[in-house]
Amino acid sequence: MIALAAGITLGVVVDVDVPAAMQPYLPIAVIAALDALFGGVRAHLDGVFDDKQFTISFISNVLVAALIVYLGDQLGVGAQLSTGVVVVLGIRIFSNVAAIRRRLFRA
Repeated sequence: MIALAAGITLGVVVDVDVPAAMQPYLPIAVIAALDALFGGVRAHLDGVFDDKQFTISFISNVLVAALIVYLGDQLGVGAQLSTGVVVVLGIRIFSNVAAIRRRLFRA
């Protein structure tokens, strides 16, 4: 939690310039990271959190999502594959948030 707060603070304070070649991949990487983050919170609340599994999930989610978008760009269908990645990860994020809500609020 401390590292998360420090990372958010650092991201807000420091002005980072993302190279133009990396800009299409950044939103997808952020969504993939959010998916891993909410999955980790859900696992923690369920009492099955494993830091090694979380780290591997976090890194692999970001890399696989970026790879899919990169391959889509190479094939000329980058926008469609980006949309697909966002939809799939969005469904997972909302599913995890719903499970967290049910666990915390019993609703």
